[in-house]
Amino acid sequence: MPPDSVSIVIPAYNEARRLPPTLDELARWAAGCAWAVEVWIVVEPGTDGTREIAAEAAARQPNFRMLTYAEHRGKGHAVRTGALAATGAFVFYMDCDLSVPLRDVESFVRYFREHPEADVLVGNRQHAQSRITVRQSWLRQRMGQTFNAILRRLTLTGVQDTQCGFKAFRREAAKAIFSRQRLDGFAFDVEVLLLAQKLGLRVVDLPVEWRNSPESKVRLVRDSVQMLRDAIRIRRELSGQP
Repeated sequence: MPPDSVSIVIPAYNEARRLPPTLDELARWAAGCAWAVEVWIVVEPGTDGTREIAAEAAARQPNFRMLTYAEHRGKGHAVRTGALAATGAFVFYMDCDLSVPLRDVESFVRYFREHPEADVLVGNRQHAQSRITVRQSWLRQRMGQTFNAILRRLTLTGVQDTQCGFKAFRREAAKAIFSRQRLDGFAFDVEVLLLAQKLGLRVVDLPVEWRNSPESKVRLVRDSVQMLRDAIRIRRELSGQP
């Protein structure tokens, strides 16, 4: 693909309701882009018609691709599958609800162009310049802040907002990270950042616009505890600690 081409990875699990408007918005946005865009819809096997919706969109839009597999693995596996298939110069992954609007893709690409030293860009909802137009519930917001504070206290990562579902990579960085990334669950974001750190890549967090969707797939307490366990385990493995 051309030098400024963009790949967008959308993990989709039981998203039959939210996926059609998202794909329509992606098609309109891509048609007006100054650069080539490919969209990878990675369908986690589920119980609704997500696969059929994605397959129909891929048949209709020449720059849309659908990937799927035999069993449900988790968001980390879906993002890894799409990132390794992507061919764009800049590889993004984002949530199916487009909580961060597509216009922020343009600001991230511009940052990559203007800062050749940057390898990975991370959306940060806590950034002073971020625009939160629809907020999470107070409890979800506090749980997220606490999770990231614990990670920083344990020196797992210095990033303020590991779980924002909007991250971008230069293609070489994406291939280096995701060829090593292993976690299938929600803590995969932390693993991605730890791998970037281990590989000596330059990670920058940037402000985003955020419109919270109430239909989060994350179970607040159970998944947060598991994410923290996974993050600590993967940190030990990457650092060679027993």
